[in-house]
Amino acid sequence: MNIRVGFGFDVHQLIEGRDLWLGGVKIEHLKGALGHSDADVLLHAICDALLGAANLRDIGYHFPDTQGEFKNIDSKILLRRTADLLKNEGWSIGNIDCTLVLERPKIMPHVEAMKDAIALHAGIEKSAISIKATTNETMGFIGREEGVVAHAVALIQR
Repeated sequence: MNIRVGFGFDVHQLIEGRDLWLGGVKIEHLKGALGHSDADVLLHAICDALLGAANLRDIGYHFPDTQGEFKNIDSKILLRRTADLLKNEGWSIGNIDCTLVLERPKIMPHVEAMKDAIALHAGIEKSAISIKATTNETMGFIGREEGVVAHAVALIQR
């Protein structure tokens, strides 16, 4: 069996007046992520992990922020397109493991809904998705609640 592992990382600034989308779920919060799309940092990191594992470059290559068609796009669409790219190359997704880093809001109440959204749009079983969250212990831009970070690892197989 041919297997590969990819790593994804994304960061977005948090500002007032934007919705906060994480893992395909809108989360009520005072601040949201700033970006060309809906700025779903978790889905972006997952897309990069999957694309990297398949040696298909990165999310910015396939969905550039210089193209108007991706302005305010729902990142679940980007995840679905990424999964399709892998499938077209003969890859299937084995599992996804990810970690969100932010001070607030609490993520655990939203994990099941995030896993549902990711499973649906990536075309995999919910049991193949792990989502964890941690704070930055009030240090740096994350600790000051100026940004959110996501890390993701994905295994793919032929």
